[in-house]
Amino acid sequence: MSSAPVSLPAQDTTDPSGERPTPPPSGGRPSGRRRRWVPSTYWLYLSPGLIAFALIIAVPFVMNIWYSLHKWRGGKTEMRWVGLENYQDLMHDDQFWQSFQNSVYMIVAMVIVPTVIGLVLASVLFDYIGKHFSGRVASFLRATYYLPQILPVAVAGILWNWILNAQTGALNEILKTLGVSNPPDWLGNPSTALPSVMVVLIWIQIGYPTVIFMSALQRVDPELYEAAELDGANWWRRFRAITLPQIKPETFVITLTCTIAALKVFGPIYVLTRGGPEGSTLVPSYYSYLNFFDKSKVGYGAAIATVLTVIIIVIASIIQLLQNRSARKEERGF
Repeated sequence: MSSAPVSLPAQDTTDPSGERPTPPPSGGRPSGRRRRWVPSTYWLYLSPGLIAFALIIAVPFVMNIWYSLHKWRGGKTEMRWVGLENYQDLMHDDQFWQSFQNSVYMIVAMVIVPTVIGLVLASVLFDYIGKHFSGRVASFLRATYYLPQILPVAVAGILWNWILNAQTGALNEILKTLGVSNPPDWLGNPSTALPSVMVVLIWIQIGYPTVIFMSALQRVDPELYEAAELDGANWWRRFRAITLPQIKPETFVITLTCTIAALKVFGPIYVLTRGGPEGSTLVPSYYSYLNFFDKSKVGYGAAIATVLTVIIIVIASIIQLLQNRSARKEERGF
């Protein structure tokens, strides 16, 4: 004898507020965050950049690493696998270490000094000349400071070779008229070549931070300066308490881009001194070039370029981490 099925009472799924809860998605698992739908054509817009990155950066970098593991004189000569031998030779190469030591001076000439001078110039142009004269005068001076940045390196090199020439240079001619009987050979003496190159790099680089800082100063709220001035703060205190914190993001950008440029500087060295005299102005990028082409040591030059690339990536990552940490502190209010 079969018993009739017993029907259970239906559960009340309404909450006390009288609303029925939203059913879970298919699969029975509640979704914590709804995934955004990305159209398949999205990758079509990224593909040109990815292809360019692969052809211009990724593939040459991998090939450079491959060459650095070989002894090769270029062309149709035989490539001989040597593993890490080129990198081991670098560790005992005095010229290699001297080139990186000179890179520290390049950082001073292209990052530290231009950033400080550019900040002062931008503050003068923005706070004094722009307010007491006119914005056109400030814009004209800003463009004048930036002019060395847009000059071709060859033109700048010809100009400074004419100024610093030991026999007929304008600087030595001025010194002779002032009574200096034996003026120095600025680019031919190991003791003066590096400082002379640093002066040229400062002259080339100074316009870049000036333009960036002027743009940064224009976004600072003028009411902050007015309130500080009403409280009796002088220019220096306003500059230290308002200007410097407000332009901190631009300062990180300038530090990052100029440091990378200083580590891989090549053109001014090639035009002015070719790394001489006696290696006093040798830098890693030019030393890599010498081994690639003049000495036909392709594998060794590739090893120098690889080490330089890794160092640039590490330093750029450190600067980026410091910038992110500073931004997080500002968001937290301390």
